[in-house]
Amino acid sequence: MSGLIALLDDVAAIAKVASASIDDVVGQAVKASTKAAGAVIDDAAVTPKYVHGFSADRELPIVWKIARGSLFNKLVILLPIALLLAAFAPILIYPLLMLGGGYLCFEGAEKVWHAVSPAHHDQAEAVEKKITDGAHLEEQKVKGAIKTDFILSAEIMTIILSALPEGQPFWMQAMALAVAGVLITLAVYGAVGLIVKADDLGLAMAARGRLGATRSLGRFIVRAMPVFMQILIVVGTAAMIWVGGSILVHGLEVLGWPWPYEAIHHLAEAAAHSVSPDGNGTVAWVVTAFCDGVIGLAVGAALIPIVSTVMGLLGRSQPTTH
Repeated sequence: MSGLIALLDDVAAIAKVASASIDDVVGQAVKASTKAAGAVIDDAAVTPKYVHGFSADRELPIVWKIARGSLFNKLVILLPIALLLAAFAPILIYPLLMLGGGYLCFEGAEKVWHAVSPAHHDQAEAVEKKITDGAHLEEQKVKGAIKTDFILSAEIMTIILSALPEGQPFWMQAMALAVAGVLITLAVYGAVGLIVKADDLGLAMAARGRLGATRSLGRFIVRAMPVFMQILIVVGTAAMIWVGGSILVHGLEVLGWPWPYEAIHHLAEAAAHSVSPDGNGTVAWVVTAFCDGVIGLAVGAALIPIVSTVMGLLGRSQPTTH
């Protein structure tokens, strides 16, 4: 009997350690995921445009297809690559992170350029009009969304990996990355599903609501969604540029070129102390984010002609599904 009690005590102790380990994994996954907030916001802001123009009954199936592709990108392709890097080539993590940061800067600057270049919108619409088969257009849109998601997911997973504590067991790194990848995917595409169906919900409330307040709320949702989508796109673009610039500045510091980080830090501190003798954290953050954004926009703008030249040499145009 005493042996059974001792065995039960051992089992309880093991269960307690396992429970604590799971809590640690989830906690680290959530904490590390917050570091990738900028790329996550952009992921949520980019995806709704891929369901634009389709019938209401196809919107959620398209979002689900993209979400499945995103999970495949994160868990099947990117997770093993991230773990291999952490195990055998950790020195490459920050250069790859900076490469992803450069891509975010490029994407953000390109979006700004497209916003002020009407010719781009006309060209994209002309290409889509040539695709008359709805199923083919849906397939092309989904493929384009998954390709875009792959780049953003690679950046997200690399940011999460760099934010995890060092010296962890291999399995804990793997679990934290997997949990973070799943949580981010559920959050992003759950939000996307709500966004793309909000106007349908508003229409239903406006048409069938029993109370006047319900119908008024429905009409407000219908009117507000186009404005909300535009705000989301602007926020996503700004987040891309800011996060990309921040990654580049921090990466340069880690690789031995700390002067951009130090210059921004001193400027932010000076601005904070000019507002309050003890320093104002909000002002410091705003100044830092602004400077990171300026650097990100400058780097992205410089990359546009380089990427365009490379794409031209490869004989490929920009993806038509964007």
